[in-house]
Amino acid sequence: MKVLVTGGAGFIGSHVVDRLVEKGHEVVVVDDLSTGRKENINPQAKFYHMDITSPKLEEVFQAEKPDFVNHHAAQMDVRKSIEDPLFDARVNILGTICLLECCCANKVGRIIFASSGGAICGEPRHLPVDERHPVSPISPYGLSKYTAEKYLRLYNLSHGLEYVALRYGNVYGPRQDPFGEAGVIAIFIGKMLRGKRPTIYGTGEQIRDYVYVGDVVEVNILAMEVQDGVTVNIGTGKGTSVNELFKILKERLGSNLDPIYAPPRMGELDSIFLEVSLAREKLGWSAQTDLVSGLDKTIDFFKERMGQAT
Repeated sequence: MKVLVTGGAGFIGSHVVDRLVEKGHEVVVVDDLSTGRKENINPQAKFYHMDITSPKLEEVFQAEKPDFVNHHAAQMDVRKSIEDPLFDARVNILGTICLLECCCANKVGRIIFASSGGAICGEPRHLPVDERHPVSPISPYGLSKYTAEKYLRLYNLSHGLEYVALRYGNVYGPRQDPFGEAGVIAIFIGKMLRGKRPTIYGTGEQIRDYVYVGDVVEVNILAMEVQDGVTVNIGTGKGTSVNELFKILKERLGSNLDPIYAPPRMGELDSIFLEVSLAREKLGWSAQTDLVSGLDKTIDFFKERMGQAT
């Protein structure tokens, strides 16, 4: 099969590309490299340096004729979405529509979409959050991801385009950007390895569902074969506070640093973790990597990248 992966130079997308190549699929990557890194791209994948809103995207589809599309290209920063909601909408909503139009015009069989398990719900009314939880985003990012989900369903009904939407928890692991605004684990590790104190916004008692990127990759592969029209949460079903996370990292890194506490940031949820039984039922998937093991793998990656001994 030929799979076109948007955002295939990014943190999650590049790992998905590697696994697809490993399984013998022909892979095409579309990425504008705004946040992705060219060195992340598997050398066996064909690369197009392109924004998903570009009119030339249609030419890529016409030339490549993919069987599947795996859509990971996104504006993924909650705070940036608040500062620049027009840019967030252009990438996450208009970009998705451009992609859907190309899929339908070129007879793509299925699109797999990376959505958000937390941002679309807003502050939870109950925990864990399941797929039936009321939708009430408190950021443009959450709204744009939910809107994209609705467009998937619309194109399924009007054009017969198959889709699977994967609502991620907080994905972490190797290749995540330690200098970005999203990805607390990478940011904390990066700072602590450089001898700097990480900043915790708010009390640190905020809870998140941290899921390892390797587990997320496997569900993307399974999503190619399951029934059409599935929307599922992808997480561990367990909540970990930011304070607890920092404590584990401090121990695993052998650090004596303490965090800096700062006021909470607008648009961020207080606490959320996901109900994940539907993923087991519909996709036969569950997270296999416990938090400490995943953090150790992530630490080893950043130590190697920064030239530090493990």
